[in-house]
Amino acid sequence: MTRFLPYSTRPLRLFGQLISDITISLWTLIWVFVGIAVQDAISTIADAGRQVESGSKGIAGNLASAGHDVQHIPLVGDAVSKPLTAASDAAMDIAGAGHSLDTTAGWLAVLLALAVASPPILAVTMPWLFLRLRFFRRKWTVTALAATAAGQQLLALRALANRSPAKLAAVSADPVDGWRREDPITIHRLAALELRAAGIRMRAG
Repeated sequence: MTRFLPYSTRPLRLFGQLISDITISLWTLIWVFVGIAVQDAISTIADAGRQVESGSKGIAGNLASAGHDVQHIPLVGDAVSKPLTAASDAAMDIAGAGHSLDTTAGWLAVLLALAVASPPILAVTMPWLFLRLRFFRRKWTVTALAATAAGQQLLALRALANRSPAKLAAVSADPVDGWRREDPITIHRLAALELRAAGIRMRAG
């Protein structure tokens, strides 16, 4: 099942990967909290807009009700009602402005939070994700190759082409000759060398 995990089977490299995962997680968490703080700060403006809207609607309702009641006063009813009705309309306009402020500040809070938090998160997580996916793809490929005799021969050939002479000499006195003769021990050791370079420990046998 380790083939399906994007982690090395070599302890030292696995430790480095886990440290990078923890670091990325902490970095992301910090900037998420920063984004939330920005959103909360801007949301106070939206709260003010909602309070203005709610208060203005209450005042407008009271003024409209008072204007309707004074209309029944003989002689002066209309004269007194008109200013109250106008004040009610003005209060409704203020309520509309408060609603607009609430809506605008709400969207602005989200956009600013994303604008603040997204760049630093993406700047770190995208390279990390690219490297981890590349490692997983390489691990998947070499693990599949190591499962067959022909695949091990190919890995051994890659080791001959890519690994340092010192590492090749540690495998065999003449690793090229061993590969040409299809010596199973030499091929297995060369394949294991290539797997180690990919961060994978080859199973015995």
